[in-house]
Amino acid sequence: MGSSEGVGTSSKQYGITKPISMAGPTVYDLQRTLELEKFLAVSGLYENNEEAAKREEVLYRLGQIVKHWVKQLTRLKGYTDQMVEDANAIIMTFGSYRLGVHGPGADLDTICIGPSYVNREEDFFYTLHDILANMEEVSELQPIPDAHVPVMKFKFDGISIDLLYASISRLIVPEDLVISDITLLHNVDEPTVRSLNGCRVADQILKLVPNVEHFRTTLRCLKFWAKRRGIYSNVTGFLGGVNLALLVARVCQLYPNAVPSMLVSRFFRVYTQWRWPTPVMLCPIEENQLGFSFWHPRKNPRDRSHLMPIITPAYPCMNSSYNVSTSTLRVMMEQFQFGNKICGDVELNKGCWEDLFEPYSFFESYTNYLQVDVVAADVDDLRNWKGWVGSRLRQLTLMIERDTFGKLQCHPYHHEYMDTSRQSAHCAFFVGLQRKKGEVVQEGQQFDIRGTIDEFLHAVNMYMFWKPEMEIFVSHVRRRQIPCYVFPDGYKRLRSSRPTSTRENHKSFPKNEVSGTDNVERIRKRKNNDGLGVREDATLKKQCSTLPEGRGASSSVSDSQQLSSSEQELGCAEDNTGGVDMMNNNGRFESSTYENVSGTLVKNRLTSSEGVFQHELQVQLQQNAMLGMVLDSTGNVHSEVVQEPVIRHALMFNNHRF
Repeated sequence: MGSSEGVGTSSKQYGITKPISMAGPTVYDLQRTLELEKFLAVSGLYENNEEAAKREEVLYRLGQIVKHWVKQLTRLKGYTDQMVEDANAIIMTFGSYRLGVHGPGADLDTICIGPSYVNREEDFFYTLHDILANMEEVSELQPIPDAHVPVMKFKFDGISIDLLYASISRLIVPEDLVISDITLLHNVDEPTVRSLNGCRVADQILKLVPNVEHFRTTLRCLKFWAKRRGIYSNVTGFLGGVNLALLVARVCQLYPNAVPSMLVSRFFRVYTQWRWPTPVMLCPIEENQLGFSFWHPRKNPRDRSHLMPIITPAYPCMNSSYNVSTSTLRVMMEQFQFGNKICGDVELNKGCWEDLFEPYSFFESYTNYLQVDVVAADVDDLRNWKGWVGSRLRQLTLMIERDTFGKLQCHPYHHEYMDTSRQSAHCAFFVGLQRKKGEVVQEGQQFDIRGTIDEFLHAVNMYMFWKPEMEIFVSHVRRRQIPCYVFPDGYKRLRSSRPTSTRENHKSFPKNEVSGTDNVERIRKRKNNDGLGVREDATLKKQCSTLPEGRGASSSVSDSQQLSSSEQELGCAEDNTGGVDMMNNNGRFESSTYENVSGTLVKNRLTSSEGVFQHELQVQLQQNAMLGMVLDSTGNVHSEVVQEPVIRHALMFNNHRF
């Protein structure tokens, strides 16, 4: 079937290279596009007229608030009555709303642009913050002044808003301000430039694509795909909205006459073959005399380390994907290949669009995980605390990559999971762990990440708004030990259970037999009997795992409760199957069995300088019969009889607060 010469065919060159193909759509391409658009509509990706009108109303009301705020400040700062009358601030949007690809419930990315005498540090984050805090329409107000792009997050009449601030070098801000005017960047600091560039980049993207509507449909589709496949999170090193917009825009430039179904397929075809770190650019990098740093790997050594450069088109051009790590790039490339295969099947009529959006089975993809539990006194504190911890997961990934020379790969999963059965405010993040494929595994090879976790906890505890009730737990869990609250209805598919005879043969080891090479072999044999990595169980079983409360305990213990340094230092060893076992530096595995505990948890609290391990894991054991070993506050192992064995090979760390 030949290509149709549909309306909107473009012969103009877009981008820095010639297009790959000028071909237009066939009848089949047009049909697949209609099917794709129908699927997106049925999936609820478009907001209705009522929701759109509410967003416009919120934007108008927010604009009136900032205008009144600036006039109030102008009067307080002693300016003339005429200046007070002329004083102004405006609200502009950026991100998905400005690009026209937002959906129901999406955040509204906004920026307040004010005059030169209204600053960010005091006027925005204190005066305006207090005004918003006293409004009934505003809830969940969260200032983040130390972010790379300082922001205030809140809900206004139920709509989530991210509000930035930019003070430009003008005494009066006109209502018809042209955001693309380069003179707006005169005499402003870099956070202001980054704030303003949200709008400037969005406008440039829309100017640099051949067909805006085709671009929007394709981007809306691929954002939905990235979310379903677990790679939509710029903060953890995956793709954010701007990253995806730039990648899609470049494909639109390379196939200027393609329709959305073609562009989705070409997206995966292009980026499965892209030779990273070759940068993705929509236009040449602009150099200006304003003196701001821009992406230039020849001049800036730091830029040379970027693995997946996706360059913004507005001055100063920057890499929007500097967060990408070796591990997250690996995960994204795997997902690109998945998408490429599905689109190939769709083009051959062997598949359908629904297959492309199949949710990623994160908890079936790895044998070992790190579980990061975050606890706070109430939901408001938890919102701030989990936001900070979540933003540091990328650093944990980079640290593990660095300290294991890239041999232990991580997959940080940005989704947060809450245990609603707990009385305290709680959420958990998970990081998948696996040995790098192709690595030769030697007998007894170890990945010691004790110091890595200590460094991560140290960084987390630098949170400037930390409160004593804010706690973090880090634990190692195997696939079958994932807590039930991360699964729909509390159910998960388990691996095959061991025969009853095997369970009955398990015995608790006396204290003097829990260490040494013999015990390492015993643990390995027991682990192999568990059948990990062998086959899936065909039945569904409900599990209940909860986090111990662990609050309110003393921050110090007696001398008799202190562990020696060798007992406190625990590490991570890799087994012959590529799994990650947790052992201390004596070769002793800390095997603990809990029904209501998802792995041995590590408490990061304010302690004495000796780094004392504190017995604050208040385990709520159910009335079951299971043979396990529990580590007490002195480091001794005791046998307890409970039900349904869940053997924990737990990774434990020193619990310091710095």
